[in-house]
Amino acid sequence: MEILKNIGWVALAVLCAVAFAIVAGILNPAEELNALWLVVAAACFYILAIRFYGRFLKTRVVNLDDRRITPAHRLRDDKNFQPTNRFVLFGHHFAAIAGAGPLLGPVLAAQFGYLPGFLWLVIGAVLAGAVQDFVILVASMRRNGRSLPQIAKDEIGPLTGIATTIGVLFIVVVALAGLGLAVVNALYHNPWGTFTLTLTIPIAFLMGFYLQKFRPEKVGEVSIIGIMLLVFSVMMGRWVAHSGLAGFFNFEKETLVWLLACYGFLASVLPVWMLLVPRDYLSTFMKVGVVWLLGIGVILMAPTVQMPAVTAFIHGNGPVIPGTLFPFVFITIACGAISGFHSLVSSGTTPKMLSCESHAMIGYGAMLMESFVGVMALIAATILMPGDYFAINTKLSANALAALGFPTAHLQALSQLVEVNVAGRPGGAVSLAVGMASIFSSLPGMNSLMAYWYQFALLFEALFILTTIDAGTRVARYLIQETGGQVFAPLKNLNWWPGVVFSSAAVVFAWGYLISTGSIATVWPMFGAANQLLGTLALCIGTTVLIKMGKANYIWVTAVPMVFVGTVTLTASYQLFFIYLANAAQPENASQAFSLRLDATLVGIVATLAVIILTDSIIKWYGYLIQKKPYTTTEVGAEELEPVPSQSAR
Repeated sequence: MEILKNIGWVALAVLCAVAFAIVAGILNPAEELNALWLVVAAACFYILAIRFYGRFLKTRVVNLDDRRITPAHRLRDDKNFQPTNRFVLFGHHFAAIAGAGPLLGPVLAAQFGYLPGFLWLVIGAVLAGAVQDFVILVASMRRNGRSLPQIAKDEIGPLTGIATTIGVLFIVVVALAGLGLAVVNALYHNPWGTFTLTLTIPIAFLMGFYLQKFRPEKVGEVSIIGIMLLVFSVMMGRWVAHSGLAGFFNFEKETLVWLLACYGFLASVLPVWMLLVPRDYLSTFMKVGVVWLLGIGVILMAPTVQMPAVTAFIHGNGPVIPGTLFPFVFITIACGAISGFHSLVSSGTTPKMLSCESHAMIGYGAMLMESFVGVMALIAATILMPGDYFAINTKLSANALAALGFPTAHLQALSQLVEVNVAGRPGGAVSLAVGMASIFSSLPGMNSLMAYWYQFALLFEALFILTTIDAGTRVARYLIQETGGQVFAPLKNLNWWPGVVFSSAAVVFAWGYLISTGSIATVWPMFGAANQLLGTLALCIGTTVLIKMGKANYIWVTAVPMVFVGTVTLTASYQLFFIYLANAAQPENASQAFSLRLDATLVGIVATLAVIILTDSIIKWYGYLIQKKPYTTTEVGAEELEPVPSQSAR
């Protein structure tokens, strides 16, 4: 039996190598690429990674041991700390980390061709993103579920703790601006999509009250109600868009920005059971279901990838994202390969609900699933004709695109099929929705429903984004209150109403302003750089944790990706800083000049904080490793192993 298993793993490795060779053009240099090979290469690589590298991390690097009691049992209060079934917890963790980044980043990175983005998505996720999520989850689990800034303060020092707190706050605000901008670009002058998305708010309220007040614990009932109402909202949207009601949902960009800000404020101040939790629950159905449906569509239809492996824009001057392939493809892909935002989840709710230590592999596996979402998004974007892709994601005219070598092919036909003018809608959301609708409508019996699939895809993307906006706004509000509470004590009380209103309003104004004054070419790279810098800091903190665990021989698992991601991101931050200043010197108006200087300042602040944290950490490492200075660790239960919890508790 063992021999058969080994033969199976060898065969899978060979298939993986062949698939990668085909994707890279080594085995089919003159042929068109079938998108199915991207799915095969990614899936094989993920399976091999979790079986071998994931197992190595689990058994050798952090030594997960189910005899060690987790905080979910030791500190159980059935509010924040509660042992949770690992499959249910996997669903929660994936829903929390999977925002719009893996959907939009790969789509925007398709500007450079399909190959660079694909390679970084799968390799970066396995060696960097999943490692970061897993190590931080274990570190928090063994420190009573402490947050990333708390771990930084305890394990490195107060300077790093303060810098991490400020950096996290900046990064969350910039991330929300980048994601919100994609929603605005998709919904302006789109009554169908705006109506459908608006209707999800009362649906979420209904589900929240249904579970909390009317029929507690009737999850099955509320799930059926929620899914039926979602389908109804998509179908009704078309009728509204062609009726006299369309004017009530036909908004300009500026109006949508502040309507979105109002939603973020509302979701941040209301009880979580009323809006945030039911909306997250709805989005989980959408996320998992649609990704699998998209995968099945690619397998059945096997569409051809139209985008070349690499484009001329690898040298810079791209119309979607400024800058060269290195370093901009990495900060554009962002969350699909590594996301600093994930470290906030891995040191937030999830470590407080792990029933036993072995379940911490959730952190590694969920990141691989998010990477697969990114691969599917890349496929959906690259099966479009390149000229149509650029026409959707830029404001360039058809003549200008033709001059660049990318003439439009089916743009008018696509607009007619989806019943919306899709030209000049940058941000990735619209081109992704068109690509997804093209795949779904190619399935048997679906060729006349492309408009419905398009709006359904937009709803799918918007739910991804809004779950990040409502949760991210709440997280930023907590950070402001906790930090401000050091100066003004009442602010630290998370239920003090004036503090809740003030801090929530400050957060939504900050990211709302960035959206209203920015563009996808300025906001998204800034979001990507900030997010990747947080990932660098999380890997830095993870390296310190491994040293203090006595695992200095294995610090390369976090230190190597930390050095690579840090080098890439600091380089990108340096270039962005001067790009913003150069553009501010020749602005279209005074307001744009101010916003570009603000963008440059934000990038500079985050990069400076990253350098401070890295320097402080390296000094500590020098003391621990070279000078053999003694150190203390805040791990709980690191020496004394307890009996394994009962099976029923798991």
